[in-house]
Amino acid sequence: MVARGGGRTPEESTRRGAGPRQTWAALPWLVRTAVVWSACLVVIAAGLYLLARITLLVTPLAIALAATFFLAALLDPVQLALRRLRLPAALAALLTVLLLLGVLFGVGLLVWNMTASQFSELGDELREGLERSRDFVTSTLPVTDEQLDGLVGQLRQALSQQEVDPVASAQTVAEVFGSVLLALVLLFFLLKDGRSMWHWTLRRAGGPNREIAAKAGRVGWRTLGSYSRGTMLIAAIDAIGIGLALVLLGVPLAFPLALITFFGGFVPIIGATVAGAVAVLVALAANGPTTALLTLAAVIAVQQIEGNLLEPLVMKRQVRLHPVVILLAVTAGTLIAGIAGAFVAVPIAAVVWRVIDSVQQQRQVAASRRRWTRIIRGRTAQARARRTVRKV
Repeated sequence: MVARGGGRTPEESTRRGAGPRQTWAALPWLVRTAVVWSACLVVIAAGLYLLARITLLVTPLAIALAATFFLAALLDPVQLALRRLRLPAALAALLTVLLLLGVLFGVGLLVWNMTASQFSELGDELREGLERSRDFVTSTLPVTDEQLDGLVGQLRQALSQQEVDPVASAQTVAEVFGSVLLALVLLFFLLKDGRSMWHWTLRRAGGPNREIAAKAGRVGWRTLGSYSRGTMLIAAIDAIGIGLALVLLGVPLAFPLALITFFGGFVPIIGATVAGAVAVLVALAANGPTTALLTLAAVIAVQQIEGNLLEPLVMKRQVRLHPVVILLAVTAGTLIAGIAGAFVAVPIAAVVWRVIDSVQQQRQVAASRRRWTRIIRGRTAQARARRTVRKV
């Protein structure tokens, strides 16, 4: 039967409209699951790609913001102590920033006076250590001198092909200087008005989202503060431990090596590995393989004590990340923003993970409350119905 105007009957329209749904339902569940997950992964990958592209365009700003939050979390106790002395917020923030600059300038001047003449010697020791390592490789492994020299020559040729652009170098220096200046200005305002800005943001959030955002913000800030202070303390302990071991073993340039260990401690896993390798190479060049092996044992012992004893005590459990996550975060940060990205990648990953975990926990608690509320209301309604029946 054909409807008026040459159209389809309602039954035909219903059957045609239900066709795609019936086709989808007829597919095996494994295929449907694969299609849904593939679509989700495509959307997530596209979002991450867009985020990475935007980050690359504003890399100096992103690094400045990350450094600002890192320093603010590190210096927040100092600013709060000054505020307890009834100092105005602006004066307390200014004194905190000046204290940071004074400490950095003083430590930098001290380190320069103590190590400026030794860094050239460090380069010579590293070259000699590499030569000894080369001799060890050629005498132990089935590799000839010609093959190893060919590999080294190819590496040098690849590096020499990267010409240095004076304009690009000047632009990089200007970007670094601008990022440092911007970070200091943002640090002052964040210490001065950070809490009021956060409360202003929370007032714009309505309903249950305000409580979720407030708790997630507190968790993220505590995580960043714990990470920044804990990382600095652990890096200092590693530098002192390895520096003392180098002094006891009679390895030259102990202070520059301890300084490299301290800065390497801010890049988890990779930084400690590189700093330990440099110390072993210098020990090999200066005092031979026996001292190098003892240095390697000392580096491993200090790192094991730090990882298994000090880190659980200093770092809160909520701040710790799996080594795979740390390696991925450091690699991604290095690819996006170089050395600066490697420094800030892990704290960003820790804060993001803790914020997401806090939001999920709060939503689970809210869902559980709603479920129990429905159960209690249902039981109350049943009890009222039973009382009504009894009265009747």
